[in-house]
Amino acid sequence: MTRGQLGCVIAPLAGLGTGVLGAVLLNTAWRACDVGVNGAANGLALLFYGALLALLATAWWGVLVAYVGRWNLAAALLGGLAGAAVMVWVFVALLQVPDGYRC
Repeated sequence: MTRGQLGCVIAPLAGLGTGVLGAVLLNTAWRACDVGVNGAANGLALLFYGALLALLATAWWGVLVAYVGRWNLAAALLGGLAGAAVMVWVFVALLQVPDGYRC
């Protein structure tokens, strides 16, 4: 398996994992702060935000594994992991409490 083919396998799986992780963390923050009416009311927003984060993370992982991975696969994976962690952190920090910090 070439590194290009490996990138086609890694990027979607890592992007999906990043999107799911971001949505789960955001759901936990929203539950702790009593945002929304109930779990079903937040579900559509979490689905949309998680899909958006997954698409962004898939593009990030794809670029890193495709271009940086040609020379050093370990550096590409570490860079992808660091970028995904920053994306999830910014995602949760921006969307944690829509009406401001009251919890």
